[in-house]
Amino acid sequence: MNFEEFKLNPNLLKAIRDLGYEQATPIQEKCIPLVLEGKDLIGQSLTGSGKTAAFGLPILNNTIEGLKRQALILTPTRELAQQIKEHLDAMAKYTKIRTVCVFGGVGYEWQIKGIKESEIIVATPGRLLDHIKQGTMKLSNIRVVVIDEADRMLDMGFEKDVDRILQMTTKKRQTIMFSATMPEAAKKMATRYLKNPEYVKDKLYVDVNKLNQIFYSVLREKKFSLLVHLLKNKKGTAIVFCRTKREVDKVTKNLRKQGLDVMGIHGDISQNKRTLAVEMFKKGKLDALIATDVAARGLDIKNVSRVYNYNVPKDPDDYTHRIGRTARAGAIGEAITLVSEKERKEFNTLIKRTKIKQEPTPEFEQIILIKEQKNQKQKFGKRKKPFEQNHYSENIDYVNKQFGETEKYSNNPQKFKRDKKSRTKFFKDRNFKNKSKKFGRKKFKNKKRRFF
Repeated sequence: MNFEEFKLNPNLLKAIRDLGYEQATPIQEKCIPLVLEGKDLIGQSLTGSGKTAAFGLPILNNTIEGLKRQALILTPTRELAQQIKEHLDAMAKYTKIRTVCVFGGVGYEWQIKGIKESEIIVATPGRLLDHIKQGTMKLSNIRVVVIDEADRMLDMGFEKDVDRILQMTTKKRQTIMFSATMPEAAKKMATRYLKNPEYVKDKLYVDVNKLNQIFYSVLREKKFSLLVHLLKNKKGTAIVFCRTKREVDKVTKNLRKQGLDVMGIHGDISQNKRTLAVEMFKKGKLDALIATDVAARGLDIKNVSRVYNYNVPKDPDDYTHRIGRTARAGAIGEAITLVSEKERKEFNTLIKRTKIKQEPTPEFEQIILIKEQKNQKQKFGKRKKPFEQNHYSENIDYVNKQFGETEKYSNNPQKFKRDKKSRTKFFKDRNFKNKSKKFGRKKFKNKKRRFF
């Protein structure tokens, strides 16, 4: 179906042509007319299916230029929020509609300015609630709310935050929910906040003809060595998925020691480093991107040659999300899973649902991993008091300097003890002054910044 058949704003159609979009994807073909009509919608589709344009184009088409804060798009991660903003900006470049991205890990000032000037807000729940508490954001004008990646948002514990946000908006709003899977919690949320929603489901399976899915059985201690062998011998960009943040850091550090250009992304890495890693990977400057499931969720990266599952995912849905990063837009891709003996039971559930074939493990040189340095435990014990006899001479010199005294106590410990009370009072006063300098003695009034 051609985009011109949707009767969109000519400025939007011009931007779509510049982006190279000719025919609407199945999810776009089903969703755009419903969103244009103002109906509530539940869309079930994978990343890369074109869902951003499926809700973005009709929202841009219905947005009134100059009327601030009309649409709110909630996302679970910062990367997804930035990605949606980039897509909306590209589609709205011939209009005067502005979009602001609101997420944590960065300063407030430029976000406050953007909120005041923008028609569309793309935000993560936590930072949005911070702005609401400060009085820098109000939801009274919001006419459309989009909950993107609803299943992952619930997995990350944002359910209560989303509930609070939706309760602050008008009941006459249009609500759109997109989710790759539809767990029970997502269904309950849809029941609470969507009014007679239309249900649109895109195909959630991967084209077997385009994607080659294989796995290798390998001992746990040799898994990293096999990964290095595969990365060095198979050309093309790759994403390596790990289960935990600690595993991402460990694999990233050791791959760099083997001469590979890699960067890792997970929730504890700063926003600037995560953004830099994704941008470098998109430009082809990295051999591989190491990521957790949560950090990579929603990332739309083109031309990924293969996906490596360094750890077997917890459930089949996560596996589907991982392998969906490759074999896009008709391209050929490969998904490789490294299975240890302990992961075999979990992996058997994946084999039942998907067509994964086992390949003979290639010969490779075993590499010794760099051992992690464990943080030494702090030794707790009785603190030395500043005026004990066994180290009184050190304190005497300091006290004499402060009081300008010439008398030395080094030959008279008893006199030092007699003056202990007065000296202790001096040290307490000194510590109080140091703390007041560090934290400031100014009393801050709990005033909210208000702009509206």
